[in-house]
Amino acid sequence: MATGRTHRPATRSRGIPEATVARLPLYLRALTALSERSVPTVSSEELAAAAGVNSAKLRKDFSYLGSYGTRGVGYDVEYLVYQISRELGLTQDWPVVIVGIGNLGAALANYGGFASRGFRVAALIDADPAMAGKPVAGISVQHTDDLEKIIEDNGVSIGVIATPAGAAQQVCDRLVAAGVTSILNFAPTVLSVPDGVDVRKVDLSIELQILAFHEQRKAGEESASADGAHPAAAARKESADQGPDGDVPAVMPA
Repeated sequence: MATGRTHRPATRSRGIPEATVARLPLYLRALTALSERSVPTVSSEELAAAAGVNSAKLRKDFSYLGSYGTRGVGYDVEYLVYQISRELGLTQDWPVVIVGIGNLGAALANYGGFASRGFRVAALIDADPAMAGKPVAGISVQHTDDLEKIIEDNGVSIGVIATPAGAAQQVCDRLVAAGVTSILNFAPTVLSVPDGVDVRKVDLSIELQILAFHEQRKAGEESASADGAHPAAAARKESADQGPDGDVPAVMPA
């Protein structure tokens, strides 16, 4: 069986832009949903809407794959699922280790979507000796002392870090030294890695903070609307109302 250590995706050698690579999983998710409903073909407009992009961008992205669809018919769903899966390397078996089996690590271990998308959780690793041997998602947790051997024995090239921030860089260094070349980082810290190692960061707190910003902005707009004026319009009106005798001079002195 092929493993992540010996087979690498061909996206970089084919010159596919990183922005396109980032959208391929969105297309695959939409196509998989269509496939599960036995939909044979889909137009670029329908697929773009399902993936949340515009149709021109979708057609450009697919041109990098050599897939142009058929005028009046659209794209063959099953073929596109295969084509994108192959391009992303999901037709292979990718053994993954998860380091840090706290609440988040355990939740990741129990996620059922890994296996259906080409990933196999090969090992769960934790620094707490009390966790060693405990089953999580049907897999016995192993101690970090054995990390290097676990990676070698399973041919692992993808590591998931779900440790506290303070331990993440040390874990990262050990993963890289053991041969891991791709890391998914859930720890709330920025990792330093050498050239040739890819890191994807998932920070839930940052995403929530961004949502909080948008919620605050919407609340401000609703408040201004309730007062009968848009914030910008209100600002313009206030400026216009203030003249030489107002609280703020029309022209500030030099």
